[in-house]
Amino acid sequence: MGIDIARWRALMSLYDDGYLSVSEISEHSAQKLNTTTKVVQRMVKDGLVTTRVRSTDRRVTEVNLSEKGENLRREAFKEAQAIYNLVFDGQSEKDVETLNAELSRLHERLKKL
Repeated sequence: MGIDIARWRALMSLYDDGYLSVSEISEHSAQKLNTTTKVVQRMVKDGLVTTRVRSTDRRVTEVNLSEKGENLRREAFKEAQAIYNLVFDGQSEKDVETLNAELSRLHERLKKL
């Protein structure tokens, strides 16, 4: 689909929250702010997102999915869901929860590096 992991993370971060600042996208997507800034700039150029200045703090740039970005996000999510279903077929909900909890613990440790 032509989406690298950085774009995937940004697309999925914007799914539930509408407008987010670049810093918020960085936090949601577990990416460095510098990386997220560059990703957002590329996504603007590709017509996947729009930006605006936050009305309460003009130093903050907010990002929102464009129609093109929302369509791509929807299609990418469908593809990811199909892969998830194949990978976790036959796994109990408890097993998936245990795996997610362990991955979350590892992620927290990695953030401290």
